[in-house]
Amino acid sequence: MFFQNAYGIDLGTDTVKICDQSAKHRITKEKNMVAVRGQDDVFAVGNDAYAMFERAPEDISVITPMSGGRINNLLLTEALLHTLLRRSEGRVRPQSVLYFSVPMDMTELERRAYASIAKKGQLRRCQVWMVEKPIADAITLGIPIHRTKGSMIINIGARSTDLSVIADKRVIINRMVPIGGDSISAAIAEGILRRQQFLVSFRTAQRLKLSCVNLQAAPPEGIQIKGIDVTASLPGTCIVQSSMVNMLAREELQSLTDEIRRFLDRLPPQILQAVRQEGLYLAGGSSQFPGIGPFMHEKLDSPIHVSKEADLCTVTGLREIIMHEELQHWAFAPRPRR
Repeated sequence: MFFQNAYGIDLGTDTVKICDQSAKHRITKEKNMVAVRGQDDVFAVGNDAYAMFERAPEDISVITPMSGGRINNLLLTEALLHTLLRRSEGRVRPQSVLYFSVPMDMTELERRAYASIAKKGQLRRCQVWMVEKPIADAITLGIPIHRTKGSMIINIGARSTDLSVIADKRVIINRMVPIGGDSISAAIAEGILRRQQFLVSFRTAQRLKLSCVNLQAAPPEGIQIKGIDVTASLPGTCIVQSSMVNMLAREELQSLTDEIRRFLDRLPPQILQAVRQEGLYLAGGSSQFPGIGPFMHEKLDSPIHVSKEADLCTVTGLREIIMHEELQHWAFAPRPRR
């Protein structure tokens, strides 16, 4: 089973990643956002929609059509997907094959939703295959799925963190924790408001997170930001210390490690021993904070392996499946409606 016109698609809650097999397996990514006027008049998608986030006029809403890694709005996800596929370098053909990464424990109705959004317009005769996200991550991370006695993957996304353990040639346990990169950004914004009575936008909080968070050694300097002085109810500027941003991020990551520890406590002793011995694998866009490996090691008392692929870990696994026939057995098709 090898296809000449295939796409690997990771519909993340924050970002959509697409691997285009016909363009030498080039991976592109855009924000998973749609700008809508009224109820269903799509104004912009992807990065174009994100450029309008927190800046759009009142009659335009900028939203993500995904929630917790699942499709939340079929029509908007369909518009987003087909627009981004048309932007790809390769030529989308009616016989194209789409490989979607999907969450664990999906219902058949949720699985059929992927085929529903894909088989439209020019792609109405396309083939749809699915790969469980932890399996795609494991392939990228080099985990020997058929031989491991216990491997744990922690994929820290924007809105949530997926905890998965692979053993006996399959994912034996999976849990979604509602803590991710956006939680850290929100904690930073709330902390600045609480401590300095200064209101910043979510995008400003995200920029502070990306520029200041260092879990090894926080730089002491302050950063000037724009926002609203709550005491005066006027726009203004404020100096935020990097040390405070780091402290707020650490508190949120501490909550995440507490959840991971509780997850580990649920594992059978022999699998827990294998996981502890092999170490924990970190992936996802929010796994790249400087010093996150030593931080997690200190909190969880296990070796930590941080993926170099970060937010491309899942879609890179899809690319490997598309390229190598011996890996295609990890892909499955949604069951047709009876």
